[in-house]
Amino acid sequence: MNKPIIIIGNGGHASVLTEILLLQQRNILGFTAPSEETNAYGVKYLGTDKAIEAYSPEDVELVLGLGTIRVSTIRQSIFRVMKNQGYTFSNCIHPKSIISLTAILAEGIQIMAGAIIQPHAQIGKNTIINTGAIIEHDCLIGAHVHIAPGTTLSGKVIIGDESHIGTGSSIIQGVEIGKNTLIGAGSVVITNIGTNKKAFGVPAKEV
Repeated sequence: MNKPIIIIGNGGHASVLTEILLLQQRNILGFTAPSEETNAYGVKYLGTDKAIEAYSPEDVELVLGLGTIRVSTIRQSIFRVMKNQGYTFSNCIHPKSIISLTAILAEGIQIMAGAIIQPHAQIGKNTIINTGAIIEHDCLIGAHVHIAPGTTLSGKVIIGDESHIGTGSSIIQGVEIGKNTLIGAGSVVITNIGTNKKAFGVPAKEV
């Protein structure tokens, strides 16, 4: 049974997720934010993240409504704190995404409209597959990753934990991207990129 949802955050990324949840006909209890804010969808402000503790982990699920524009530890930190308190994060999947029956999705995945995930791809926990992104067959995507809008990953690409793959990037088949690595928007990646790196350009080069 689907449990009621609490959304953490109230910015643009949270708005996208709110629409997905409404399309899924999920019951949204409210959202949390550092201070009281209005919400375009009429979702109730519950308080700061501390307000979540008023709800038992058995009675609600969470959706992490904070996006990223670069490598960041904020999403993973919130995820880990709430998991340590026993809470579960709901998968938030747009009905107009396409997901193979053999794809493997971990907890807290967010898949936006027009995204395509092909056979035997694996997506790690708390990862965003943003609007129109293409994840081809046998890709391995780590935890706390953001695959930004319009990105294409060819077959058997590996993305390490906590990496950010910028808008409109393309990564050719079999390439490996390390952990905590940023691939700049519009880059074309044709060789492996290591851990804790930044790479930009066509073809992408480490900087």
